Amino acid sequence: MAKSKDPQFTMRDPRTAYPQPPFPKQPQDAPGTIAKMDPAPDHGEDSYVGSGRLKGRKALITGGDSGIGRAVAIAYAREGARVCVNYLEAEEEDAQSLKSLIEGEGGEITLMPGDLMDQAFCEGLVSKAADAMDGLDILVINAGKQVRQDDVQDISAEQFDQTMKTNVYAMFWMARAALRLMPPGSAIITTTSIQGFSPSPALLDYATTKFAIRGFTEALAQTAIEQGIRVNGIAPGPFWTPLQPSGGQSQEKVHEFGSSTPMKRPGQPAEIAPAYVYLASGESSYVAGEILGLTGGKPIS
Repeated sequence: MAKSKDPQFTMRDPRTAYPQPPFPKQPQDAPGTIAKMDPAPDHGEDSYVGSGRLKGRKALITGGDSGIGRAVAIAYAREGARVCVNYLEAEEEDAQSLKSLIEGEGGEITLMPGDLMDQAFCEGLVSKAADAMDGLDILVINAGKQVRQDDVQDISAEQFDQTMKTNVYAMFWMARAALRLMPPGSAIITTTSIQGFSPSPALLDYATTKFAIRGFTEALAQTAIEQGIRVNGIAPGPFWTPLQPSGGQSQEKVHEFGSSTPMKRPGQPAEIAPAYVYLASGESSYVAGEILGLTGGKPIS
């Protein structure tokens, strides 16, 4: 249960519900940390109110230490799910603060750091998460690599390979492993992007992976449903996470981040977590193969 007197369902003007740019320039090394962000992102720590919608469920969330994944972990735990969170070892500080928050509220969380670019780790992560939680029925594939490069000539083969492995190969490895052990009624949720519909030239390799995630999600959904497993995706627009100031955007773009949306601001992780709850819960039992856009009013097609 959240502590705020202003929970996520309170009616408010969406244009002014959260900070608007300009934001201060704030460079930091990848993968980035919450503590260095200004303004501080909202993951729902003081606003998300659970109602038992995922009671008894068991969820593995990648990229769960910060940003969207952290907000999803908080929401899932408050909805009654056991959660297992994957992240890079460099993100341990954020992961530990998440663990303290969830366990302090009586929730159950297991931390499993490791690099998703490794096939053996990805496949082992799924099985170890299932062992730790006595099962697995929600897989949230959220972790992503994004590095802005203004010219295709500046994208090294190493960067391209790392982006592909983190965003696409890991998705394939984990989804395939999860389908071997998930029971009917389970859900796999991928994270694509508005970049998978309307790509920015400076995010060429990242956008390429987000198009791939769309296709993977829509194709896998048609076969996974034969096992009673629903596969859907979410396409965020600009969200205020450590991914942005740590190389995902130039500092000039960070300064004006979110200003190009109709709402004139970036989304906060707390605003997208309910969509992941919906797609994981029984409320979306007739939804499969869909991509849900959360873009601050910018159309996706």
